[in-house]
Amino acid sequence: MRTPFKAFITLLMALFVLGGCTRIGLAYRNLDVIIPWSLNDYLGMNSTQKGWLNGRLKEHLSWHCSTQLPGYLTWLDRLEEMVETNQVTEQELRARTEEAKQAIAQISRQITPSAVELLAQLDDKQVAEMQETFAKDRRKHEDEYLKQPLDKQISERAERMEKRLSPWLGSLSPAQKQRVQSWSASLGEQNRAWLDNRTHWQALFVSTVQNRQASDFPEKIAKLLQDRETFWTPQYRVAYDQTEKAAISLLVDLMAQSTPDQREQLLEKIASTRKDFTDLSCLKAAQAA
Repeated sequence: MRTPFKAFITLLMALFVLGGCTRIGLAYRNLDVIIPWSLNDYLGMNSTQKGWLNGRLKEHLSWHCSTQLPGYLTWLDRLEEMVETNQVTEQELRARTEEAKQAIAQISRQITPSAVELLAQLDDKQVAEMQETFAKDRRKHEDEYLKQPLDKQISERAERMEKRLSPWLGSLSPAQKQRVQSWSASLGEQNRAWLDNRTHWQALFVSTVQNRQASDFPEKIAKLLQDRETFWTPQYRVAYDQTEKAAISLLVDLMAQSTPDQREQLLEKIASTRKDFTDLSCLKAAQAA
């Protein structure tokens, strides 16, 4: 589930490009991780299309590794300094978040021409299959996140957050767990706002692809992929803003409550992430050039 907080916490944990994979090298061998929306989840591509896409992804991967990854090391330096100097503040977290958003925007701009070209190649059957896959996606998420009572949604959201935080901070203290619980409760009906917005965007996407022969198709798809906020529902826009504020407040409080062991584990995780980046052969080649 790509809730606002999941996106936010993923940004802050320096895995915003790699989809939460625990080993960056492994993720990089799965080339489509640099695409901010998953083609394979929704498109049934034929062998020709898959071959074409694989070639494009290799090009994008080379670009990403040589031009973007060095900046991620700088980003990790800043994150590490925040922890070491006990400066995990609202101001610093907002700055790191904006930097990460800019990094994602660069990726989106880079891959959009390839996405446009691939989508223009689809036949009517593939577009219909994509539409049905979106519908199945909606039903699945409704079953998973909306059919339960709100109190159950809140408790499960807190459990998911504890699970995401565990690799970085280890076991949370009772006070930290209570803080996570209060954070989850403050989000209320966030699940519905997120899913309604997701469905809204998917409908716009399908409608645009159905008219892929139109002269303005490239511009419309580019806007859908690069400027998603433009298409947010009013409810989701409010929910996202509230969620980002709540997320920053949560992280500031958790770090204020953290133990020396937790901070040490966090620094070790940051160092491990840095090593995963620096061990990539493509980055070594770029730095040697």
